[in-house]
Amino acid sequence: MTGQPPPTAPEPSPDTSASDTSSLDTSSLEATLHAAGFPVDLLTDEQRLVLGELTTEELTLLLDVKSRLDAVGPEVQAHGEIAGGALF
Repeated sequence: MTGQPPPTAPEPSPDTSASDTSSLDTSSLEATLHAAGFPVDLLTDEQRLVLGELTTEELTLLLDVKSRLDAVGPEVQAHGEIAGGALF
């Protein structure tokens, strides 16, 4: 974790409702996910379709969870190296 706040969800495109249940523009969604460290280029078409249906609220939650997981990533990785990959 770089100590920076997670990227924020992009604003809904003009052709969508401003509510949290609107879908996001696919290109800005993928750019946001890529900036947050998601391997967007490795996703299948089906996975891209699912992500393309995320609402702004869902994307915000996903980015928050990713940020918190990344924050404890070094701790988890250290246990994997020391314990030979054992999870506890």
